[in-house]
Amino acid sequence: MAEAVQGSGPSPTAPKQMTMADGTPLKVALARATRRSKIRALLLVAPLLVFILITFIFPIVDMLMRSIDNPEVNEAIPLTVAELDRWDGEGMPPSAVFSAFVQEMGDRSDEQRRNLGRMGARLNYEDGGFRSLVNKSQRAAAKIQDAPLQFALVGFDKGWEDKKTWPTLDTLAETADFADVLPTTAEQLRAWETGSSPFAEKVPGAETFSTILSELATAAGNGSLDRLLPVIKAENKKLATLIEKTGAQAGDIEANPLRYALMGVDKAWGQPDTWKTIKNVSSPVTASYYLNAVDRTYDSDGNIVMQPEWKQIYVHLFMKTIYVSLGVTLACLILAYPISYLLATLPSSKGNLLLILVLLPFWTSLLVRTTSWIVLLQTQGVINDTLVFLGLISDDNRIEMIYNMTGTIIAMTHILLPFMVLPMYSVMKTISPSYMRAARSLGANPLIAFVRVYMPQTVPGIGAGSILVFILAIGYYITPALVGGQDGQLISNFIAYHMQKSLNWGLAAALGTVLLSGVLVLYWLYDRLVGIDNMKLG
Repeated sequence: MAEAVQGSGPSPTAPKQMTMADGTPLKVALARATRRSKIRALLLVAPLLVFILITFIFPIVDMLMRSIDNPEVNEAIPLTVAELDRWDGEGMPPSAVFSAFVQEMGDRSDEQRRNLGRMGARLNYEDGGFRSLVNKSQRAAAKIQDAPLQFALVGFDKGWEDKKTWPTLDTLAETADFADVLPTTAEQLRAWETGSSPFAEKVPGAETFSTILSELATAAGNGSLDRLLPVIKAENKKLATLIEKTGAQAGDIEANPLRYALMGVDKAWGQPDTWKTIKNVSSPVTASYYLNAVDRTYDSDGNIVMQPEWKQIYVHLFMKTIYVSLGVTLACLILAYPISYLLATLPSSKGNLLLILVLLPFWTSLLVRTTSWIVLLQTQGVINDTLVFLGLISDDNRIEMIYNMTGTIIAMTHILLPFMVLPMYSVMKTISPSYMRAARSLGANPLIAFVRVYMPQTVPGIGAGSILVFILAIGYYITPALVGGQDGQLISNFIAYHMQKSLNWGLAAALGTVLLSGVLVLYWLYDRLVGIDNMKLG
């Protein structure tokens, strides 16, 4: 037994655990040191990370949110939106929708006015004219709340506010037939003093409107109105037609006074498509901005359809932007390759001088460089004057090179050329001349040696310069704005337009997101075809 206990102790051959001078295990000490190093490194790069978050990540996230954010309608008229959600979209909305709408439109608080202003702007993106429709309805809503039946009658037919209508009815109120068919109305009209003063009221109070509407509904229902119409017709045929038409619809007007009152403000409120548009836009999240960005939209029933032909501009602009960017990239490559080769192969004294000339545009304002091209390219500019002086063109046939796509491509190629030269130069500078000499010594002529030996080694520089120039070109704004005119505008110019003038930030964000997505797709294709690992800057 004693031997068993003795044998269970630590083996005399077990390795001894390594410790620090203070007795801390070496493994623990190394882990602490590694953790401290990571924290120190994180603190060193923290300012850069914060800078990237503030200037790059947050703006992109904000752009993505704005492209789907759609709170304007829901914030301005939440009660109406709730009622519209219960509406099946068939026919006109129920009276509860109009009641909620008039109530919310009649709110005179400053916050509600701001909300309604934003709502009008948002609806205006869907259908031009909505802003003015909301504004005038907002002004009329408080009055409608005070006298809904009066505004309902006027909304049904403007004849009820004609200055001749009520004085004529006042005269007819003295007749027996009128007093028999519309007794309360006749009594109220007899009590109403039109007066001879120029300041006298041309129409009676709201109570009389309510009374005549109620009695016309009753008279039309029991047939007694037919007895009164000849009496009115003998006095005024137009008024008889108005009374007959109102009597036929009096029950519906009484049941839906706010609908008719709003129709008096604008006939658009009597069209189901108006309410369908509000219903479709009321969701707090929407895809309509992205649909607009690709020339699509929702119809009144919520189906995705093409925009009218005169509104189909953005797909064409995206394609034109890509074509122009590829064209500028190709032009820069053709021009930059011999320049870069010359810089890399010349002696340092001459090469550095030429490199300064390449860098010189960076020391000049972009605005100055762009406006210089306006001076050079305009019809009365330096280039046309020189061509006319040399007799190459006549004075009547000067070349249009400005305020069109030609001017945009020329100016962008000049401005972006250094971004192609520098990556290619930095790669070519590292290529040893011995490769070309070895190829020549093996029997290759200069052209074959250049194409098969030298050019493949410059592919990383070509890739770096091409992707740099393309990315800059696809989002260029200042140059197309100044020298492009109407024909030379790119998608970035329309993004700026919606940000600064139309204030449709949602559409601007959607256009920017589509552009960003397209760039990422092209970047992915570049990586698949060329390989991003092959891109070098020297």
